[in-house]
Amino acid sequence: MNLGIAMKPAMWSDAHLRLARQLGCESVVAWVPFPEGDGVWHEEQFRALVRQAEVHGLRLEAIENFHPAHWDHVVLGEPGREEQMENLCRTIRNAGRAGIRCFGYNFSACGVQGYRTDYNSGNQDGRGLAATKSFDEAMIPTEPQCNPYFWFNTRIERRGTAGILPPCGAEEFWERFRWFLERALPAAEEAGIKLCAHPDDPPVAFLRGIYRPLHSPEGMRRLLTLVPSPSNCLEFCQGTVSTMPDADIYSLIEEFASAGRIGYVHFRNTSGRLPRYSEVFIDEGYVDMPRALRLYRKCGFDGTVIPDHTPQVSAVSPWETGMGYALGYIRGLMQSLEDEERDGRS
Repeated sequence: MNLGIAMKPAMWSDAHLRLARQLGCESVVAWVPFPEGDGVWHEEQFRALVRQAEVHGLRLEAIENFHPAHWDHVVLGEPGREEQMENLCRTIRNAGRAGIRCFGYNFSACGVQGYRTDYNSGNQDGRGLAATKSFDEAMIPTEPQCNPYFWFNTRIERRGTAGILPPCGAEEFWERFRWFLERALPAAEEAGIKLCAHPDDPPVAFLRGIYRPLHSPEGMRRLLTLVPSPSNCLEFCQGTVSTMPDADIYSLIEEFASAGRIGYVHFRNTSGRLPRYSEVFIDEGYVDMPRALRLYRKCGFDGTVIPDHTPQVSAVSPWETGMGYALGYIRGLMQSLEDEERDGRS
């Protein structure tokens, strides 16, 4: 088990990679690292990122999310999905050839809704008036309207739909998911790469009439049996899973880690579960984080743990400061577990 950090393109730089290594990271996750291009992300693009990370003593552990314009027809079950699927498989193989072990993705047609995400809007309800990302199910619109967080916003003008998509029920959406997995997983197996599905955030069953397949533990279990493959794994967002109603986060960590189905972990804490919660500091939520990390280790998980989101703190560099705090906390927990094991053997 190793410590890592995720970076979006705006944050990906030699300075931030160097900082990540200074703070104890061993690996890094690149979030949608390239523009749309020709519909395929190429091997040399991935290799350039790998080399840049290695210069700073880091391993590029995962790519997180395909470009939205690379697979909107696939997720929405539209004409044109066959060509997109061929290109997705090429992208997956190219990532594997570059030595990348995981490819995270979110098979969802909806962007995040119901969240208060503007840190400058006065949403300073965290510890010490830190700005937090909060969710309230009552804030989800019920009437059809343009979705300002529409995931496939690169295609809105081409669709002429203003971001409004037709409804989709559970079984139809699961069939779209199966269609994708039946084609993507053989390419992932060939490339030696794990396809890691992120649970739906927020974990509600429907948004704007469209089903969300991974909003529950039952959905995650169904995913892993839908198309059996050692490459069919989870991008286990502990923060999202812990907000699912009645979910026992500790037993779910044991279940999926023991089965070897976790590619990498988003290790963050929350104030509670649906219908309302906030993404709080890593050391103040309802989840016992030392217990959770101990379970990953006990159950044989040997991948990367990243802090994911953090509240925005009052600092000259809020992102760097918030991430530094979370990374230091996780690194301290990891060292404590190593001390426990050493003391147990002595």
